[in-house]
Amino acid sequence: MKRLLFILLIATGTLAYAQNPKLSPELQGYTSAQPVQVIVQYAPGTQVSCTGLLGLVDCLVNDVLKLGGTIVGDLPLINGIVAQLDGNGIQNLSNQSNVVYISSDRPLTPSLSNAAVAVNAPFAWQSNYTGAGIGVALIDSGVSPHPDLNLGILPLSRVVYQKSFVPGNSSTNDQFGHGTHVAGLIAGDGVSSTGPQYTKTFKGIAPGASIVNLRVLDQNGAGTDSLVIAAINQAISLKSQYNIRVINLSLGRAIYESYKLDPLCQAVEQAWKNGIVVVVAAGNNGRYQPTDGYATITSPGNDPHVITVGDMKPMGTPTRVDDLIASYSSKGPTVVDAVVKPDIVAPGNLLVSLEAPNSTLYTQYPGNQVPYSYYVNGGSSAISSTYFQLSGTSMATGIVSGVVADVLQKSPSLTPDQVKARLMLTAYKTFPASSSTTDATTGITYTDQYDVFTIGAGYVDVEAALQSNVVAKGSAMSPIATFNGNTNLVYMTDDPSAVWNTSSTWSNAAVWGSSQFVTGTSATSSVSASSTALAANDALWGSDALWGSDALWGSDALWGSDALWGSDALWGSDALWGSNATGGEN
Repeated sequence: MKRLLFILLIATGTLAYAQNPKLSPELQGYTSAQPVQVIVQYAPGTQVSCTGLLGLVDCLVNDVLKLGGTIVGDLPLINGIVAQLDGNGIQNLSNQSNVVYISSDRPLTPSLSNAAVAVNAPFAWQSNYTGAGIGVALIDSGVSPHPDLNLGILPLSRVVYQKSFVPGNSSTNDQFGHGTHVAGLIAGDGVSSTGPQYTKTFKGIAPGASIVNLRVLDQNGAGTDSLVIAAINQAISLKSQYNIRVINLSLGRAIYESYKLDPLCQAVEQAWKNGIVVVVAAGNNGRYQPTDGYATITSPGNDPHVITVGDMKPMGTPTRVDDLIASYSSKGPTVVDAVVKPDIVAPGNLLVSLEAPNSTLYTQYPGNQVPYSYYVNGGSSAISSTYFQLSGTSMATGIVSGVVADVLQKSPSLTPDQVKARLMLTAYKTFPASSSTTDATTGITYTDQYDVFTIGAGYVDVEAALQSNVVAKGSAMSPIATFNGNTNLVYMTDDPSAVWNTSSTWSNAAVWGSSQFVTGTSATSSVSASSTALAANDALWGSDALWGSDALWGSDALWGSDALWGSDALWGSDALWGSNATGGEN
């Protein structure tokens, strides 16, 4: 119970820094003359005195120019623009009545960490559900040509559209090595590993689906909010042409504000409203020790509409009964809004998929290269030029995107909410109470509880989803976790529009399983705590702890420069992963 109290306090902590509600946390008090790149969101239908042919856009440009700034681009999807302004300009622009919110154009990174059998994909293939006719927009580091992404043995690529949003680089090939790997998990057909000479076949979950390649990450895996928003806008505009029903976002960044203001979350919601299922990585921050990995979900996985995916370890066996959560898989609830996440989990650890030749990851991590002997009868120890191994919630996200494509091929009339609700309801829900893993490099042991903040509604199961005929009448917005300090009870509070708890079919027990919260020695569907679970004078309750101005929301706490996102913490060489940042977990 102590852990639950801890994470709920984290998720609902007071925002001590909120001085100007129109400025994001990192821009509060910014007075430097050094211009920074920002995203400005304007109020819909703002009435302003604008003249000239460009109308509103012309006026907004003039607003920025008058403050000494420059316009980098427009973001019509969120009624915003990308601009460069100094501290004074940012402060003055925030005072305008038509400005809703200003945030920095934040950097994003990819969410790196027997999958098909674990999610029962062979049933889908045997039933001729391969995602055929469904377009999946992959917003990532690009996709390099690969035989497994062609139309069978024909030299016709199923990558039907390609565009780069990376500044100064028009190539849509994958120079980082992440996007091609994810594309294979979604839609690779395994032709390069199929036949009597192979001992293993590496096949995606929707081997008939089409890929729309929207490159936003450079050769180092770096991108920004504005690039991803522009790519989402492109996917929406191409929806009818390529029947884009799924967007895969195997990337993320820190959460700085409510999803209701976060420009990245606002963009994914627009795609959702346009009938596109958005599948997002939970993040790989589950080893953050101060919170036991709780409250480490990344944006835009914190948005309650999207499907946020955590990472399971297939354990090298074709059955899922021994599969365990990866200790690095990020957990909920989300900071600021306390959204119950992830929504679902899927295989993502030590997965072999398509290689992008000469890419950064392939070159920097030779330990992840796959020898021919791994999948070829009598194969040599020489390194394969076709396949590569990666781990992370990125990979699990690709698996779920493939499942969604299969389901939509069978039931194309389903809305994004109906798809999400069905996947959550039909997910496999048999797990141990806890599991532990010890990092071989650091010697640190990580223990995970199988609660709703770790595994969501369970392990995605494409067979069960295809066999189900239930159709949700209502939204599938993820609930909000609320903590009652008077009773020491944790609740999941549903949005009034949500289908949850509207019938026995959609009860919490049916969707999230009978053991929604784990409290040390027991598991219950509604959490109750003994009076000794966490004493009132415990450090976690103190004025300088989670509720204090120097705690979670302080500059040196979870999001501070020296903490979770700091260069010497999670991403340091001796932190989350020990000595190998992409090596996965045994």
